Order: sequence, then C-alpha cells, then structure tokens
Amino acid sequence: MKARVHVMLKDGVLDPQGEAVRHALGAMGFDGVEGVRQGKVIELELADGTPEARIEEMCQRLLANTVIESYRIETL
Repeated sequence: MKARVHVMLKDGVLDPQGEAVRHALGAMGFDGVEGVRQGKVIELELADGTPEARIEEMCQRLLANTVIESYRIETL
C-alpha cells in the first residue's frame, strides 16, 4: 500500500521559498505570476491494511509541523 502526504504552509504563514520562486519567474519573463506557495510531497510505502489513523499519527508527530503547516493524505 502506498500513501502520499501533501504538506503546505498554512495560509498567512510567510513563504520565503515561494516568494523567491515568484521573483525568479518574473525575472525570467514569466509575467502574471502573482503568488507562489511551495510545499513538499512525502510518499510512504506501507504494509497492506495500514489504517489511515496511523498515517494521520505519523503526520502529527513527524511529517508536518502542524503549528505552521497543513497536510492532506492521499492513499494510492
């Protein structure tokens, strides 16, 4: 079983990496990019039947800093 966890900074949290990407795109001539948010994707290979609650616990304890980040779990 596979799971994919999408982690993004919460709305209102400053994203300096996203801002650097937005600025670089503008400098390269890609006009009209008004904002960029950068996140991460974590793919997990899990034993068959692993409950989503277990993946949720992994996110809460390690994979996401829930103070400033939100996450979404996608089972594949």
